[in-house]
Amino acid sequence: MRLGFALHDGVSRLVERTHSGPLRVQKPLYPEGDAVCHAIIIHPPGGVVGGDQLAVDATVGTGAHALLTSPGAAKWYRANGHVSGQHIVLRAGSGAAIEWLPQESIFFDQACVHLRHEVELAQDASYIGCDIVCLGRSASGEVFNTGSISQQVQIRRGGKLLWWEQGVLAGGGALMASPLGLAGHTVCATLIAVGTPVSPSVLAAVREIAVPAGAVFGATHMKALVVVRLLCGDSEASRTIMLAAWLLLRPAMLGRDAVVPRSWNT
Repeated sequence: MRLGFALHDGVSRLVERTHSGPLRVQKPLYPEGDAVCHAIIIHPPGGVVGGDQLAVDATVGTGAHALLTSPGAAKWYRANGHVSGQHIVLRAGSGAAIEWLPQESIFFDQACVHLRHEVELAQDASYIGCDIVCLGRSASGEVFNTGSISQQVQIRRGGKLLWWEQGVLAGGGALMASPLGLAGHTVCATLIAVGTPVSPSVLAAVREIAVPAGAVFGATHMKALVVVRLLCGDSEASRTIMLAAWLLLRPAMLGRDAVVPRSWNT
């Protein structure tokens, strides 16, 4: 799916939407006024089976602001011998902002998934992205014992590489229990923000967000980039914590008060 946003007469408008697969985008919403377009991306099948490949390519033009989200958790089913994939490409032009705030992704046991996330920003563009990974289905007692998840994340600003990471998590592998990996936790959440450098007080406020007992939580500031990490065992708690971090970082780094996407309240 390809999406394009542009600023016309003070309104951030969805000006392009093309698709060749199951992904769709609902009617744009403006819960915080004309300047920010909220776009809800839906996947009508409800889950991703082995071999399915999803792709989103979104471009936000000069001065526009788009927030992309989803109406519910993404479900990645068992592989059945085939690797599934998702490739996200996000671009923001001069003075633009793009936010990628989907709800959590649930990886069923035996899922085999390859994820790529690429962000290209103009020198004065801004970005916030959040990724919540849930391994297995804790409520039903399912553990992510087999399968694999490989992930690549790349963020560039003004043509320079700001952030690059990649990794592979094998179901039931050593990293699942290792203190160098997930330390036995089943939920891993990451929020990355690029924009105006934050003050020490904002960073301190993020680090002081309350988390469940036994959770591992931290925030790192590197010039124009902030990375927030969480390991815990509760998907709802992870959403609450990442939302709290976003509520603090968005005004400081994107210069705009945070308005929670309506889909996150359902």
